[in-house]
Amino acid sequence: MTKDAPEKISLSDLRIEKLSKRHNKIIDNFQSSNKELKDFLVEDALDNQEMAISTTYLWFFNPKNELAAYITILADAIRIHGTRLGKSFVDQGVNYKTLPAMKIGRLCVDDNYVKKGIGKQTTYFAMKKMIRMNEVIGCRFLVVDAKPDSVKFYKKMDFEVLKQREKGTLPMYYDMIKLIKYFKENKTKLSKAKEESIL
Repeated sequence: MTKDAPEKISLSDLRIEKLSKRHNKIIDNFQSSNKELKDFLVEDALDNQEMAISTTYLWFFNPKNELAAYITILADAIRIHGTRLGKSFVDQGVNYKTLPAMKIGRLCVDDNYVKKGIGKQTTYFAMKKMIRMNEVIGCRFLVVDAKPDSVKFYKKMDFEVLKQREKGTLPMYYDMIKLIKYFKENKTKLSKAKEESIL
């Protein structure tokens, strides 16, 4: 285990790489008590990427050059019909049943790096990717089907529950509109460093 890793890991100590074939041996060493998330990374992530279904990013802890986490993102739609969120749009004269979204399809931190702030950093990364995407296409929500053990984490990140379910995953969303507007209005004033500090 990586017992000497710091209590919290800063973004400056992390390196992000897009998944490729050269990572095959590295991802085999990824450790997660969640077998489904480990199996996806090893068996399906690259195939999905090559089929343009999703894209996976690997997060390395630089001082030890160890794979600490991964996140998989993809295009999606949030189904708002019949929800409180949907009603808020109807009240504004918007009657769409679905709205554009980016989805966190998978997010997993290696067992040796849990509770060190990396999950939060990967979520911010997805938000920043979505802001960049908004420069060319419309996309408002960041969504996730949260597993029961991750609902608390996403609530701390200010995600809201779309629909309550008794079993299985819980659909959650983050409305990015304020951040999108902020970056559009201040794009010329913001340096990359400032963007990272805000998110």
